[in-house]
Amino acid sequence: MKENKERRKKNKLSTIIVFIVIVILGCYIFNSIIKLIQNPTDTVFVKEGVISKEETAVGYIIRDEEVVKGDNYKNGMEQIGDEGQKVAKEESVFRYYSNGEDEIKNKISELDKEIEETMDNNSETIFSSDIKLLETQIDESLYKTNDLNNVQKIQEYKKTLSSFITKKAEIAGELSPKGSHLRELINERAEYQNQLREDSEYIDAPRSGILSYRIDGLEETLTTGDFSKYNKDFLSGLNIKTGQIIPTNNEEGKIVSNFESFIIFTSKTEEALNAEIGDNIKITLPNARTVDAEVYNIIDEENRERTITLKFRNGIDELLQYRKISFEIIWWNLKGYKVPNSAIITDDNTNYVIKTRMGYLSKIAVKVTKQTESYSIVSNYSASEIDELKLDSKTKTTIQINDELLLKPTKEQLETT
Repeated sequence: MKENKERRKKNKLSTIIVFIVIVILGCYIFNSIIKLIQNPTDTVFVKEGVISKEETAVGYIIRDEEVVKGDNYKNGMEQIGDEGQKVAKEESVFRYYSNGEDEIKNKISELDKEIEETMDNNSETIFSSDIKLLETQIDESLYKTNDLNNVQKIQEYKKTLSSFITKKAEIAGELSPKGSHLRELINERAEYQNQLREDSEYIDAPRSGILSYRIDGLEETLTTGDFSKYNKDFLSGLNIKTGQIIPTNNEEGKIVSNFESFIIFTSKTEEALNAEIGDNIKITLPNARTVDAEVYNIIDEENRERTITLKFRNGIDELLQYRKISFEIIWWNLKGYKVPNSAIITDDNTNYVIKTRMGYLSKIAVKVTKQTESYSIVSNYSASEIDELKLDSKTKTTIQINDELLLKPTKEQLETT
């Protein structure tokens, strides 16, 4: 009996001890989980990465552009070249309608129908392979037009379709016997076409460049001759809405230089205040395209602001519909050893990181090349720089990929390395 009693006491004691161990272990695990949630990791590995300094700005677009307009602008305009198309000097870009043009066009339309019917009913007409090819192209153009909802694209296909039909009629006329009804119809149509051309006023490009029909009336105000006048007050006085679309004009067009364009903005960021003429940066346009840009002009404003002109050479045709846009400035970007700022500690004007390996801590002096609010690009000091810093002999000066660093290192940890 006594032995059983002793055994029960031991079992009870063992149970209590196991319970206590489980409680302590549970508290430890719970505490570790809480710490992990509050601070998921206390180390980070060195990796290759990129950091950049960006800024959102609102800018005014200034182009090297020339408005072209004829005498008969009240008659209405027919576009020959398409919006955004590159044109050569003296190339016809649009024309003004002639007097009585609607009547002539109606006659041409009626002749087209009659020509088509005559060609379908005339079994003696010789159809060449060129005509068969044109018929295929006409069918394809008609099919594509049915699926379009873009007005400009529809106009382009209609112009192409009209060209195919005209070519088909011309070829059929050449193959028809002289004196035939088809030949007479086609000759009559050609006479009307010649009358349209002779009575119309054709406008040629005064120089090579990009053709645009979007006129906002600021082409003579915002010129590329003198950028010193484009300060903050001048630009805000234009009363232009950001992102406003410039409407298509039905009386005139313009030729825009495709070599360079400019965008002007005002900023008071540190990067803007430190910018210098000739600096190379990047900008991201509203269509998300990133292009190279150069600081071209700087005006110092009041209240530590600067109005900066940037020059760029790509993406000009994509901005023809705008005069004022919101865009992104990428002042700089740098690739290298990317580490969180929380891994860097400054002591006696020198930056350090604490490397941990198997519980052993090493203090490493690093050069901070560039820094954002969250990350830095760091590198190793050169031998001459190390001599100038006069570092402690225990301090290491080499950081490598995959080194494990402490986050938020304390001065105590720095002193124990």
